[in-house]
Amino acid sequence: MSNKTLNDHLNWRYATKKMDPAKSVPQDKLDAIIEAVRMAPTSSGTQPFELLVVTNPELRGQIAEAAGGQAQITEGSHLLVFAAWDNYTAERIDEVVGLNITERGDLPLIHGYYDNLKANYVPRDAEVNYAHAARQAYIALGIALVAAAEQEVDSTPMEGFDPAAVDDILGLRDRGLRSVVLMPLGYRDEAADWLLSMPKVRKSRDTIVKQIS
Repeated sequence: MSNKTLNDHLNWRYATKKMDPAKSVPQDKLDAIIEAVRMAPTSSGTQPFELLVVTNPELRGQIAEAAGGQAQITEGSHLLVFAAWDNYTAERIDEVVGLNITERGDLPLIHGYYDNLKANYVPRDAEVNYAHAARQAYIALGIALVAAAEQEVDSTPMEGFDPAAVDDILGLRDRGLRSVVLMPLGYRDEAADWLLSMPKVRKSRDTIVKQIS
């Protein structure tokens, strides 16, 4: 069992620029990362996103083109696509209610809480709701990055892509989803990745942290 701390793993990880296409992430490590995403906290427990795990080489090639040719998408063994709900609807929130009732019982508190959520969310502009759902997907992305580091699997979070193109490639719009962020998984090419030998650059604690007592 590893005796590394969480911060050891975070110091080990970096935004991998060159992955070794000959190395594939084992299923058990992939499953651990996916489970961490599933367990990530979200606002009101709605989990308003889906995680697509793309291994199909042709699709990954098309997505790479929509991402300016970023090679990690095709050189890694798996591509995670975080896709948020395009809107909050009564039906989607009712599904969350159903899950709560299954696990916690049919409590009046559950109905009251989510009835209030529907009253506030459903009338809002769809773009406002999508932005809120996308922020929940980013929480899960953060958890995924930490989980990948804990598994010593390399990853690179990516916003630099054409979301509309990726939505078309994966048929997301028809499912009420919009792509938010990409995360290739694989293993660093130690001989070819220029960033690997570079020191990690972060602001000092005093610069980024302000203590308010």
